[in-house]
Amino acid sequence: MPEDVIEDLRRVAPLLGFSGYQPLARAYIGQGLRADLERLEGDTVFALIASLKRHGVSDEVIQEALGEVTGH
Repeated sequence: MPEDVIEDLRRVAPLLGFSGYQPLARAYIGQGLRADLERLEGDTVFALIASLKRHGVSDEVIQEALGEVTGH
């Protein structure tokens, strides 16, 4: 990691309540990773739905299945 980024993390960490720059860096990495996973999983679900529709699965069946999976 570039030294200037580490210095910025060191400066910001205590202002955000972190004990040091490493926990802050882990928090930033975790947030970015979760956001990317959510986006990629959403893309996968969207692609699956499109594929099911192309294979003749009705919107009603797809919505029912999504409801079962998401608990809605």
